Amino acid sequence: MAELPQNSGFDGAAEELLGIGQVAERTGLAKSALHYYEEIGLIRSQRNVANQRRYPRYMLRRITLISVGRRLGISLADIGEALVRIPMDRLPGEADWQRASGEWRRILEQRRQAIEDLEDKLMGCIGCGCLSMTACELLNPADELAEAGPSAQRLKIAHQDDPVGEWGSPEVDR
Repeated sequence: MAELPQNSGFDGAAEELLGIGQVAERTGLAKSALHYYEEIGLIRSQRNVANQRRYPRYMLRRITLISVGRRLGISLADIGEALVRIPMDRLPGEADWQRASGEWRRILEQRRQAIEDLEDKLMGCIGCGCLSMTACELLNPADELAEAGPSAQRLKIAHQDDPVGEWGSPEVDR
């Protein structure tokens, strides 16, 4: 295994480095995903003299948390917010992980609340069955369609996005 040079920007002179293939194998991610995560600043690598990416072993935990977040449906932007307090230039300590944990908790609580609100609206909608264009919070939140004017606005909007698909032939109201 390679070792970090003294001027690498990473803490720990003897920190073990892993090649991108090793990291991909250990995390189950494609190399292209690792490249992308690095491009958007979620992870960081060091380049060796042959310009090959090398990742400190402690980056595995960060990558694993990104994977878990993605499986939970959390956006990469939200994952980035939660991990911003976790250092990439040194082995994170317990206090670092506790700060990130608090941010994850906040993000997940917001998602839980949004799902509960949606569930409440959906149950009301199913019970009502009206699909009222002015009263239905799911079909037309805050009566947004009224701003678009009279007639079948949902059909027009969907038709513009899908001129020959499930909304009919191209000759229908454009």
